[in-house]
Amino acid sequence: MLEIKNIDVYYGVIHALKDVSLEVGKGEIVVLIGANGAGKTTTLRTVSGLIKPAQGQIHLEEKDITNTTAKQRVMMGISHVPEGRRVFPGMTVLENLELGAYVRRDRVAISEDLEMVYERFPILKDRRKQMAGTLSGGEQQMLAIGRALMGRPEILFLDEPSMGLAPILVQEIFDIISSINSTGTTILLVEQNANMALQVADRAYVMETGSIVLSGKASDLMQSEDIKKAYLGG
Repeated sequence: MLEIKNIDVYYGVIHALKDVSLEVGKGEIVVLIGANGAGKTTTLRTVSGLIKPAQGQIHLEEKDITNTTAKQRVMMGISHVPEGRRVFPGMTVLENLELGAYVRRDRVAISEDLEMVYERFPILKDRRKQMAGTLSGGEQQMLAIGRALMGRPEILFLDEPSMGLAPILVQEIFDIISSINSTGTTILLVEQNANMALQVADRAYVMETGSIVLSGKASDLMQSEDIKKAYLGG
């Protein structure tokens, strides 16, 4: 479904991504793990169209989207939940969710999807008139995911969805990720909680200093001694 081929990204003289290639098959959960500064967020931002690569190609459903805009990629079915949630704090929960559907014109279906989000996240319905900035961290993460789902994505990018959350909420977020995937949405997940991420993922890639250094089935990587030592506390 998604194929990234030999991507290079620079921040000035800093070579942030070095010949990065990865694939995400339709219906999969693929996780990208690695230490802070490894290039995981840069990878998502590049595929979302927020950063232009110096070279390489990005294909979605076998179509070259390398030179398309971020808005065009949203319209093609990519939704991105950024690191740190990035909700609009001075807007209500409902207004944040409505913004997630800004490229859509099918108002009846938008209303249906809003009810779907409320069904998945009942707390958001309870707080729909509340300012997003007054929500707890876990509620903001649910809002950020709900907002992305309002775009009816074919593929959903999640950047560190468990960051800063209490352990009981971390489990809930990963349950939500599995539930979203079970309805047919493909997911590319960036996550520092490698143990939880590998449990829900089909496949995984490991990044170090801007390069992919290892890839394989998530279940196989969980058994790797190197992965255990580096990321699983083994």
